[in-house]
Amino acid sequence: MAISKTQRFVSRLTRSTLALVLAGGRGSRLQQLTLWRAKPAVPFGGKFRIIDFPLSNCVNSGIRMIGVLTQYKSHSLIKHIQQGWSFLRGEFGEFVELVPAQQRIQTSWYAGTADAVYQNLDIIRTHHPEYVLILAGDHVYKMDYGPMIAHHVERKADMTVGCIEVPLEQASAFGVMSTMEEGRVTEFNEKPEHPEPAPGSTSQALVSMGIYIFNTRFLYEQLIKDADNGYSTHDFGHDIIPSMIEKYRVFSYPFRESHSGQSAYWRDVGTVDAFWEANLELIGVLPELNLYDEDWPIWTYQEQLPPAKFIFDNDDRRGMAVDSMVSGGCLISGSTVRHSLLFSNVKVSSFSVLQDVVVLPDVKIGRDCRISRAIIDRGCVIPDGMVVGVNLEEDAARFHVTPGGVVLITPEMLGQEIHHVR
Repeated sequence: MAISKTQRFVSRLTRSTLALVLAGGRGSRLQQLTLWRAKPAVPFGGKFRIIDFPLSNCVNSGIRMIGVLTQYKSHSLIKHIQQGWSFLRGEFGEFVELVPAQQRIQTSWYAGTADAVYQNLDIIRTHHPEYVLILAGDHVYKMDYGPMIAHHVERKADMTVGCIEVPLEQASAFGVMSTMEEGRVTEFNEKPEHPEPAPGSTSQALVSMGIYIFNTRFLYEQLIKDADNGYSTHDFGHDIIPSMIEKYRVFSYPFRESHSGQSAYWRDVGTVDAFWEANLELIGVLPELNLYDEDWPIWTYQEQLPPAKFIFDNDDRRGMAVDSMVSGGCLISGSTVRHSLLFSNVKVSSFSVLQDVVVLPDVKIGRDCRISRAIIDRGCVIPDGMVVGVNLEEDAARFHVTPGGVVLITPEMLGQEIHHVR
């Protein structure tokens, strides 16, 4: 099949692009889910971690120079990337390079997103990229970055911001922008208390996805200028973007459809409620996020586990899962799982019932348990007879209960100290 000029043009651009994934944040709104891990390392979708989505987008887009900037409690994130993302060949100029916070320039840790990139300018220079693509490592979506880079080049932009429309009542959690007809950004406000609606709309706002493309030399200039500003918080949303709008060519790139032409899917799973909802959305017959898409696979570390198994078939003791996703290594023993998502290596004992539950890896659930509308964190051992999701006042005395009525259970809440500190 002939390769079009457009495809060759985009391919040349992606080969000249270095992607930097900002993966150092704690994500405190996820409560105890990030007590021992950075937000990008949080498991998602049955077998993945959140960071697998931006990394897979890079690889599938043809961007093979990737740096991952880490900071907060990064051990599990680093281990995951070493195990699952070491298949790129350095001798061909392809890599996923881990860049821990090292105080390379400053005597402090990263002060903000812009400072995280600034402190690694010497590393960026060694790769000689023509463009730098900066990504948040904590969002779930599938996106081809190639057309966005082409859009950036065609408009002779200094910087391009990936954006998406969200309901106006949710927009205060994001950077909100105003644009002219051709997409040039005229105003940018980071997490405004009263966000402005998008042009031509009264119910939607245009918000930043945390995806930025810079011409490399221009990025160097802006980061150095920002670093010298003693009043700056050294953040792209708060400082860098607003300071550039009047003088430089800053454009928006609307993310409206995925690589396959489907409606754009993008989730900031930044709260426990949002995390629970986004995982359970995957169970639907035709979910917006298709994990079975062979044309745009999500790559990850594949743990070697046996297939899931369901045992016992008596009227009062039947191992079954209905309207659910169950990962490898799971053992459903004489218990019922309904509309739930089980990650790898979960054991559910006899006579227990799970409804609307997200169970992270390596969890053991005892006999005669009744659990609904809950998230169970990795490594929990649920004792026999535990009831969760029936009386939220009782649940709140033991666990974390969200505004949406979802119960978060972690090992520490159960008195199970799996992270020993000496």
